[in-house]
Amino acid sequence: MAVLNSRINSQCGQFTLKRHLCTLFFHHTVILLLLTDIRTGQSETVTPSQTIITLVGEDVILPCHLEPPSDAVSETLEWGRPDLDPRFVHVWYEGQNHLVNQNPSYKGRTSLSTEKLKQGDLSLKLSRVKHSDNGRYRCFFPSEHKESIIELLVGKWTFFSTL
Repeated sequence: MAVLNSRINSQCGQFTLKRHLCTLFFHHTVILLLLTDIRTGQSETVTPSQTIITLVGEDVILPCHLEPPSDAVSETLEWGRPDLDPRFVHVWYEGQNHLVNQNPSYKGRTSLSTEKLKQGDLSLKLSRVKHSDNGRYRCFFPSEHKESIIELLVGKWTFFSTL
């Protein structure tokens, strides 16, 4: 990894910002490859792990799909972040939202589409993304004991002045 990192730095030139961005891209690519490798060889019911990149203030969809597609409206679905307490970001239970144990930082910012659930689309919409939303999300479908991990990377616009 050190050899690849030094190649990235030498190819990115002398400018610190450019080198930092190239290094950041390299590390995120490695994370994505590692997450992909973890899931290799397993039979899938839920979409494989992936990384989503967004900006503070945007709305984002965290993807999760049943494969093959099937109606999940009357099922249970859990979206969570294992590093939080309480860990629940959004829970769907037998045809309705069950947000009693939802982590307070997500209150009023998460939603699922009933129409999409009918088609096996378990994706979560997260509105008004905050920097604190950065992290690993778990889409868990308990009836099949299957999960998908989504890495959400949250950035913010920064303006630089040149000399």
